[in-house]
Amino acid sequence: MRIDEEVLALIESLTPLAPLHQGFGIAGVRAMQALAPHALQIACFDTAFHATQPALHTTMPLPASWRERGARRYGFHGLSFEWIAQKLPQLLGAAADARVVVAHLGSGASVCGMRERRSVRTSMGLSTLGGLMMSTRPGNLDPGVLLFLQQQLHVDVDELSRGLHRESGLLGLSGLSGDMRALEASDDPRAGFAIEMFCQRAAQEIAATAVAIGGCDALVFTGGIGEHSERARREISALLGWMGVRLDPALNHAHGPRVHAADSAVAVCVVPTDEEQVIAAHVAAMMS
Repeated sequence: MRIDEEVLALIESLTPLAPLHQGFGIAGVRAMQALAPHALQIACFDTAFHATQPALHTTMPLPASWRERGARRYGFHGLSFEWIAQKLPQLLGAAADARVVVAHLGSGASVCGMRERRSVRTSMGLSTLGGLMMSTRPGNLDPGVLLFLQQQLHVDVDELSRGLHRESGLLGLSGLSGDMRALEASDDPRAGFAIEMFCQRAAQEIAATAVAIGGCDALVFTGGIGEHSERARREISALLGWMGVRLDPALNHAHGPRVHAADSAVAVCVVPTDEEQVIAAHVAAMMS
């Protein structure tokens, strides 16, 4: 989408939904406006890939008056999932259009279920807080927790936002770091517990996503943790053994691209993501 002041104002209005990300993009747009005021600027939205999802997976079970004012599920990491979708034919051949679950695991994390390389269901919702446990974000919570924090513990909105966006997840549980590499290198039991919960939550979301697409023919790991953490892939896959997921330890140690064992009912792959390539392609298409 071409960026003008109206579009930029709309993007700025959405900052509360992604406060760790939105400000940097807006700052870049403003800087370019100052340096080259007549240059064409284009926005590529991380939510766009999920526009193919049915209402069943975008609608929240909330009062109609709230839904009419924008309370719905959007999903994120769409540029990453789009890149993976483009790579599936090379990896899977004819199975590329089958039931594929992609786990983008990094400091931010989400899962996307695809059929015919289109998004059907994703784990993030309205904001970048939901779904999987992340580096400093909690993922899915009982909504009553927020009422408890505000009403009983008198946590104000600013503290609540800071705690949810910057102090939860791996960091909040371990008390050490939100970086999976640091936790894997630590012998502190809190680090091990944080990793265990991260993998448990990831496996749960992968399984839920498989339900939404009617099964799972292939599982793809991407993102910083998905691409580089042999341990995370091993532990998540072990939790999905009941689905027929089996890893080959040597292939997993080599980080792919195919890491499943010969007797695995599910193809398991590791694919480096490249969101910048997707952005460049969209911009080139608009420029032409």
